[in-house]
Amino acid sequence: MNVLIVGAGPTGLTAALELARRGVIPEIVDAKDAPSTLSRAVGILPKSIETLNRTGVGDKLAESGVQITRVDLYRDCKRLVDVDITNHTDPTDFITGLPQDKTETIMSETLASLGVDVQYGRQVVDVETKGTSATATFADGRTATYDWVIGADGVASTTRESLGIHYEGYELAETWSIADLELLPEDYDTHKINAWMLDGDCDQRDVLVMLPMGRGRVRLVSSTPNSVSALPLDLDIEAVRHTGNFRISVRHAESYVTGRVLLAGDAAHAHSPVGGRGMNLGIDDGQAAASAVIEEDTETYAQVRQAKASHVINGTERARKIILSNNPIVGAGLKLAGWLITNVTFFQRQFVENVTQL
Repeated sequence: MNVLIVGAGPTGLTAALELARRGVIPEIVDAKDAPSTLSRAVGILPKSIETLNRTGVGDKLAESGVQITRVDLYRDCKRLVDVDITNHTDPTDFITGLPQDKTETIMSETLASLGVDVQYGRQVVDVETKGTSATATFADGRTATYDWVIGADGVASTTRESLGIHYEGYELAETWSIADLELLPEDYDTHKINAWMLDGDCDQRDVLVMLPMGRGRVRLVSSTPNSVSALPLDLDIEAVRHTGNFRISVRHAESYVTGRVLLAGDAAHAHSPVGGRGMNLGIDDGQAAASAVIEEDTETYAQVRQAKASHVINGTERARKIILSNNPIVGAGLKLAGWLITNVTFFQRQFVENVTQL
């Protein structure tokens, strides 16, 4: 079986690992000249660790990252939620904090040990599918034909656009920001996610989340243009390693499978970072896409993955609207929910499942 994977992020690397594990050696290409050095996504859920551990990658990621075991949520600097997310699950079901570039490095090294090297600097400019094959055209003019192509080439997917698949949705108006900070380790809890719902403009509140991704290193994500300025803590910041701004797109491909081509990850869906589902949903897609190709059951892949992505998109949008709401009724409801989550076992379990499960 001859398989091309377009895109060497976590989604594409997962698909390649799963294929290689099951005896199919794929070709995996990426338009970038070299692996990304950006931290990007930083939270790896237990399901992703389990999925990647089929090739031994999961344990390597868990060992390289930090174990996030607590979540603190504040509104107007008053604590609403303080929960140990390992209380009502398997003690190993913590979130792993690790920069995405390190995640990709570990995945790529393991993939190489299985006989597959990522081919960087190989840009796919067109994909066609006919009958029982798909043909990719590369930037150098070369073409090659494959039994299957998996498009894991992100929100601006050439694979998706080549096939004319609509990427329906919308872009949110506000500008969000990220920052990677180096802190003194004693200044913060390495094992805790802190999130704040803060005063915003008259229409909505602002949100800021601080996630550990290593000893002395945290990621800030904020609905403001400057997450460092929005931080409601007086921390001794040793260095600001990276900052950036982005707009949130909420989009969903109308089809995940066309002929012999499958879409996976951000090529198929995009949503807000609330809940940290993006990379993890992509990893889940990657494993499922590889299985669908091997088992030649792409119809089930399309149905299951579209339903899963719709569920995640709806959930993240619902959560985003709630945490940014200035409505006093919503505020009262959040206070009640916070008390129930912190003090009632049943609601703690529900909260933990929402935080740790995909």
